[in-house]
Amino acid sequence: MINLSKNTVVGSSHGKLILVGEHSVVYGKPAIALPLPLVEVKASVQSVLNDTLIIDSMYYVGPLPDLPEKMHGIAACIKETLKYLEKPAEGLIIKLESTIPLGRGLGSSAAVAIAVVRSLYAYYGRKLSKGELLELAHLAETYAHGNPSGIDTAAASSDQPIWFQKGHQIESVQIGRPFYLVVADTGRVGDTHAAVASIKNKSTINPIDTQHSIDQLGEISEQARVALAHGNVKLLGNLLNAAQDKLTTLGVSDQGLNQLVNVARDAGAIGAKLTGGGRGGCIVALAHNMNEAKSIAIALEKANARKTWYFTLTE
Repeated sequence: MINLSKNTVVGSSHGKLILVGEHSVVYGKPAIALPLPLVEVKASVQSVLNDTLIIDSMYYVGPLPDLPEKMHGIAACIKETLKYLEKPAEGLIIKLESTIPLGRGLGSSAAVAIAVVRSLYAYYGRKLSKGELLELAHLAETYAHGNPSGIDTAAASSDQPIWFQKGHQIESVQIGRPFYLVVADTGRVGDTHAAVASIKNKSTINPIDTQHSIDQLGEISEQARVALAHGNVKLLGNLLNAAQDKLTTLGVSDQGLNQLVNVARDAGAIGAKLTGGGRGGCIVALAHNMNEAKSIAIALEKANARKTWYFTLTE
């Protein structure tokens, strides 16, 4: 029998959405990412009369040392956070609840790490700086993605759209008018490693054209920032379509993603593209208004999208 304390402290985070710039961000180009508050993670911490730390999640329930391999990033994040706090990894139970689908490019691993760090700091009554949060959450991302750019943790910890470029300060993105976005889940886990390998392979075979595509994706991000600031819906839609073309050329998209992109466009989307690592995962589409966004979401679900979300992007 586990005896829990009555005091529970909760830390939370939300999903993220890369609007433009995925993959090219790894090569130093800028990207725009958005918070996706329609999906979230909650981490609750309670004390327990036990000499270990217990994890309670939908994928695993048990002591921290026995976490399955796919959760080793979270284990490292918890251990390092407790080390920062100068507290032992024992006498606690951490419960994880998430509505973010795994492996779909919506920032699940980053959001879980952020929620865990926030909950542990709050439990021990310690003030958490943004720098500490990003550094500690980055540990989980490193386990999940190998050499992450940092955009997931930055976006999942922000309440505003961000301009992200490796080695540069993160900036907010101005939104000149409401934009209506639809996200659709293919139902398949994205294969980021295969997508990254595809770009590297193309770079070896045809380095000039590959670099040109990466450069163009960077230019699309620059233009998308202007479109958002000026409220230019048509331009942003065209840029989303152009980004999809470049990502397809680089081998990042696949038949399932292309199908949903085409369904969204046929249903009235001004523009649509994959979002995240590719080779599975999700797409994002731009609508004229909320009613159109809902109609596009319905069309995508009829086309076998596993799940859809639609929302208004404002500053």
